[in-house]
Amino acid sequence: MIKTILTLATGGFKTMIGGQALIEGIMMLGPDKKSIVIRRPDGELEVKTEPRKLLKDRFPMAGWPLIRGVVNFLSSNVTGVKALMYSAEFYPEEGEDEKDEEPSKFEKWLDEKLGSEKLTTLVVTLSVVLGLCMSIGLFFFLPTLLGGFVSTLAPGNMLVRNLSESLLKIVIFIAYLALCSKTKDIHRVFQYHGAEHKTIFCYEAGFPLTVDNVRPQPRHHPRCGTSFLFVVIIVSILSSTVVFSIWPVYNTLLRFLAHLLMLPLIVAVSYEFNRWVGGHDNALSRFLSAPGLWMQNFTTFEPDDSMMEVGIRALTEVLPEKQGTDAWEKN
Repeated sequence: MIKTILTLATGGFKTMIGGQALIEGIMMLGPDKKSIVIRRPDGELEVKTEPRKLLKDRFPMAGWPLIRGVVNFLSSNVTGVKALMYSAEFYPEEGEDEKDEEPSKFEKWLDEKLGSEKLTTLVVTLSVVLGLCMSIGLFFFLPTLLGGFVSTLAPGNMLVRNLSESLLKIVIFIAYLALCSKTKDIHRVFQYHGAEHKTIFCYEAGFPLTVDNVRPQPRHHPRCGTSFLFVVIIVSILSSTVVFSIWPVYNTLLRFLAHLLMLPLIVAVSYEFNRWVGGHDNALSRFLSAPGLWMQNFTTFEPDDSMMEVGIRALTEVLPEKQGTDAWEKN
């Protein structure tokens, strides 16, 4: 299956346009614009397109190698949370009636003290911080903690400790993705994720953006966020194995703190790795991208035609005026 996917994914033009699946919608990020397209409950499309402001345009250092990885990771989290919050407005939880529901005293107090814009910024900031804390806790602290218990079977053996933590990181990551994909609502989001990938592939292949052309495209894309996260896990395993082999640390808390100190560099290296793989198409790049593509079996599913329509509209909205200016940068 992977061989078929890699064959289909081979193409000439590679775009820097990327996206994110939302609640009944897709966000596409182009070189100059970003667009959010939501399928409203009435079946119509809600389109929100606006100019894109890049941090590196104001601060050129944010675009330097290694630094850009951390900057882009944080900015994409903020942008993604904002887009998810926007899409959620069209689909309130069952039983909610926003028109009749009175805001609580706490909500009124926050609105008076902060104002709607500052309140939104606060909510987004807290969401990003909590999301990062959950990810760090799940994929770094938990394996370190459990690895400490496993290593009691062979006390003082750093190889056993490093190996147990490494395996636990991979198992927890795969289990997390597998469990999420079984949830009904998340499954639909992952269908939109598939629509996003298929639409981008269709555009890169040079075909007109129609549902009939998008449908046969592969849903696994080498420049996907799932692949990036898996690379982060692998790079963290390699870096911690090297560091703890040179400077053995057995204390669970100290090992976790060491992981935190290494995390910015891990994210930076992972970003550069994905950037290189995404910009090249050869035997080495296909081999290195294969595990990340396999991981997308948990995070992308076949979309229906209406989802592909959303992807097509979102991508069309962010296409650059000058053809080719969205080409993937290899450096």
